[in-house]
Amino acid sequence: MRMPRRGLVIQARTRWLLVGLALLFSLVLLMYLLECAPQTDGNGSLPGVVGESMGKEYYQALLQEQEEHYQNRATSLKRQIAQLKQELQEMSDKLKSLQEKKSPKVNGMNYQGTKEQTSNDLLEFLHSQIDKAEVSVGAKLPSEYGVIPFESFTSMKVFQLEMGLTRHPEEKPVRKDKRDELVEVIEAGLEVINNPDEEDGQDEEDGVGDRQLYSENDFIEGYYRTERDKGTQYELFYKKMDGMEYRHVTLFRPFGPLMKVKSETVDISRSIINVIVPLAGRTEAFAQFMQNFRDVCIHQDKRVHLTVVYFGQDGLSEVKSILESVARETDFHNYTLVSLNEEFNRGRGLDMGARAWEKGEVLMFFCDVDVYFTAEFLNSCRLNAEPGKKVFYPVVFSLYNPAIVYANQDMPPPVEQQLVHKKDSGFWRDFGFGMTCQYRTDFLAVGGFDLEVKGWGGEDVHLYRKYLRGELMVIRTPVPGLFHLWHEKHCADELTPEQYRMCIQSKAMNEASHSHLGMLVFREEIEAHLRKQAYRTNSEAVG
Repeated sequence: MRMPRRGLVIQARTRWLLVGLALLFSLVLLMYLLECAPQTDGNGSLPGVVGESMGKEYYQALLQEQEEHYQNRATSLKRQIAQLKQELQEMSDKLKSLQEKKSPKVNGMNYQGTKEQTSNDLLEFLHSQIDKAEVSVGAKLPSEYGVIPFESFTSMKVFQLEMGLTRHPEEKPVRKDKRDELVEVIEAGLEVINNPDEEDGQDEEDGVGDRQLYSENDFIEGYYRTERDKGTQYELFYKKMDGMEYRHVTLFRPFGPLMKVKSETVDISRSIINVIVPLAGRTEAFAQFMQNFRDVCIHQDKRVHLTVVYFGQDGLSEVKSILESVARETDFHNYTLVSLNEEFNRGRGLDMGARAWEKGEVLMFFCDVDVYFTAEFLNSCRLNAEPGKKVFYPVVFSLYNPAIVYANQDMPPPVEQQLVHKKDSGFWRDFGFGMTCQYRTDFLAVGGFDLEVKGWGGEDVHLYRKYLRGELMVIRTPVPGLFHLWHEKHCADELTPEQYRMCIQSKAMNEASHSHLGMLVFREEIEAHLRKQAYRTNSEAVG
């Protein structure tokens, strides 16, 4: 049935009004960005640079002037936004009035086909947003910078990558706007689980009384990310305290109401993880690693196999002794030691560790000897990797040099007490891709590591890019249970210029926070100030 000509005119006018609304919103956003952009002052003095002496009153006056400036700017913006909101409302009312007046009538009644068509078009558009977003399948990306990372959260905390110099890697309590959003999402996930429909695969014969109901206390963790032109994706995990089954709910907000993508039960009770660690020397670090492995993998998780790929002969006997000692004391024999009498190559070590497994499919965790992980992380590893569908690239929280972080103490605290998410204690290592959970078949299908890469760095990025350019979904998110312990770095002269640059960059990033490095840079100035203060105090006491 053809749409009447009058309906086409209405549709054309409606489209132009919608375009006008979109342009008006774009104008509001542009004005806001221009007004809020920080202005640089080319005449400002830098702290620590010799120049004109400024008193306390000067800085107070400067701060007050800046505060008044931003208050006036905020007031102006609020006034403009209020005016634009009023104009938008008027345009919306005109659009609604036009639709009501121009709707064709049949037998004296308003024809509802246009409204029904609009509703269907809207629903179709929202579903198309899900289809276009990277929710169910991976997207081919040009580089490692193209992936949109998730941010993880619990019911009390958010672990975020974008910090700048003001935000924190771990927010507690969560900001009110973000807390309200996440509370809504958690409750929506509970609604999906507790009131399943036919698509969720629940047996209809199971009554409400027989079905196990979940509450907010059963929420374990979640991840979210926003594709700016499509919407926000949420991955939610729930588990009963005494059970091993996880309920996984995927929700998507296509700039509108939340839409359920899927709801499924995830059983990880029989999922074995093969932890693969390449090693050369560093036996003291390996002994510390095995202490963490004993506590987490042997005593708590009990579903882990350890593969150590050792390069060279120096220190090999000590590594064997450590493994045999742990085996005797804990009756743990699920480990493999692969010995290679050649120069250390991380990519080759992990590749050999993956191929040394001869029991079919297995989930692998590529790990380093300086990494500390928790039992909760192992479950996150199991939940976010799926053969043929997705690989897990968690972002590690890298700890700074404890000698600098805890310089005001006689000695640094034990490692377990250093594992905190604070700006001065560490940072999210979002430029590192070495720690990853993926299935063996997926690893072999993409061709594994580039074994031509020698020495330090580069091999993990090559593998990461292979997955980005393939069909698998890459889950990239900071996780609270994965830490990189600080250790002294040495950048060898044999490295290529690109590897050496990466090594130096990593070394600088790992040393200390911005504020602590600043204290080191201005140490002499600070000490001179303290000496002057002490001299004045002594002079006043004598006088």
